[in-house]
Amino acid sequence: MERKGILLFSGGLDSLLAAQVLINQNIPLKAYNFMLPYEKENYNPENSAIAHYASHLNLDLTFVQCGEDYIDMLRNPAHGYGKNVNPCIDCKIFFLKKAKEILVDTDAAFIATGEVNGQRPMSQRKDMINHIEKAAGLQRMILRPLSARFFKPTIAEERGLVNREALLDIHGRSRKIQMELAEKYGFTDYATPAGGCLLTDPFYAHRTHELFEHSDRITQRDLYLLRLGRHFRITPSIKAIVARNAEETQTLLKTKSHNDTLFSTRFQGPAILVPGITELTDQQKMIVAALAARYGKPGDSDNDRLISVFEGSTEQTIIAKTVNNKEIEALKI
Repeated sequence: MERKGILLFSGGLDSLLAAQVLINQNIPLKAYNFMLPYEKENYNPENSAIAHYASHLNLDLTFVQCGEDYIDMLRNPAHGYGKNVNPCIDCKIFFLKKAKEILVDTDAAFIATGEVNGQRPMSQRKDMINHIEKAAGLQRMILRPLSARFFKPTIAEERGLVNREALLDIHGRSRKIQMELAEKYGFTDYATPAGGCLLTDPFYAHRTHELFEHSDRITQRDLYLLRLGRHFRITPSIKAIVARNAEETQTLLKTKSHNDTLFSTRFQGPAILVPGITELTDQQKMIVAALAARYGKPGDSDNDRLISVFEGSTEQTIIAKTVNNKEIEALKI
């Protein structure tokens, strides 16, 4: 066991401070950020704020993309959800188990987190912190530099690899001490404390639960698409995503794969993506086209209401008919 640590690095103020406390002891750190699967597939984290914060501390940072195994956990978390679709307890266990694999491969002495005892009611109560540690199979291997005094010494501390006297005793939900430390260490450009991840957003949570109800297999792309547009459930297996602005229209155009159907208006209107479907009935096409008419600005003549429909590699032109808005709203997710 070498005198080095693995740091779970979110880029938030607590993880910045946890890193600084250990850096002050000249402990070599390797930082890891676990990316949740709702980013677009070509997302480049090297240009992110998290990478910027790591660079500020001269941290060696690796990004790890969470994939299908995370999505499986998200669908059915053993400890349930928080208020929305946030499986905070199982999420932490998931990250720690991944970190444990890294720990074994690198022969590091401990895993460090920015957790603060009592800061969050669901996953950072002392009893739950201890439960999560046990569930991950990492008893006495997790170092919490900001709240270490509230926990039994880790193996790394007992072996003298980490000086326990230089660790902190922050407790509770107030960020006052953290902000004072941020000023002390010259951290002026950090994320707003107490911010939540997208899974805590009620709007996104509603769409995620709805997707789980209608899809047996969910991909990273599916979770990313939940962030875009207006969503309408045409049938139990068919969903249409209507762009809300020109930027989302361009995104949907770029996102289309050969397994999707895309509706592109020839009048001023939104692009509409039907993901994972390449065969629609004429009636289903007319429903989707009606969405384009509802949220676009078609003319009065048929020529001013044309829509190109790309099903896989085939193209068809149809006319968008206006329907009762109540019928449209009834389909909205």
